[in-house]
Amino acid sequence: MNSDETIHNNVLDELEFDPEINTAAIGVTVHDGVVTLTGHVPTYAQKFAAERAAKRVKGVRALAQELEVRLDGAVRVDDEEIARRVANIMSWSVLQPKNDVKVRVQDGWVTLHGEVQWAYQREDAERAIRRLEGVKGVSNAITLSSQVKAQDVSAAIHRALTRNAEVDANAIHVAVDGGKVTLTGKVHAWNERSAAEYAAWASPGVSQVFDYISIS
Repeated sequence: MNSDETIHNNVLDELEFDPEINTAAIGVTVHDGVVTLTGHVPTYAQKFAAERAAKRVKGVRALAQELEVRLDGAVRVDDEEIARRVANIMSWSVLQPKNDVKVRVQDGWVTLHGEVQWAYQREDAERAIRRLEGVKGVSNAITLSSQVKAQDVSAAIHRALTRNAEVDANAIHVAVDGGKVTLTGKVHAWNERSAAEYAAWASPGVSQVFDYISIS
């Protein structure tokens, strides 16, 4: 098992290695495998990239994200303009059903509401606006409308886990209650846990995923 010092150094190296991230104002602390990112970055896209980079590091058991987005004063965009740009992106996307996603912006923070049929549509809506200038954060409150049988959802997730080269499907237990999926078990790295969670979200009819998989 990697020591906290090793994890700390590897997280710093991974952040430095990622060309999307300006690490000048990012701090990293590690305690018992739990990584905390502190400081500030100039865009929400960099905040998301920093979180993703930390999760890639072996030995990271959990992540506390305390980075603040501090926009450059020269590139500030008012809420009305951000809302207009987000609405345009939603209307241009071939993955989004028209008029099913509503947008609210307050002080640069974007909140998405509405209902779609598939989890990938929900994720696409958020992904599309991460890099917009002026965005400080995103709250994704989009819900899913698909309804399928629990056994169909469970079978679809198990097939996806079995196909994935990164995941030992036998180490993960899947419980389905309506559209709610609970994942338990143990994996060796965060990317395995993420792959299992992605498999759950990619299954039709899944509206919530509770990921209790531990990293050993």
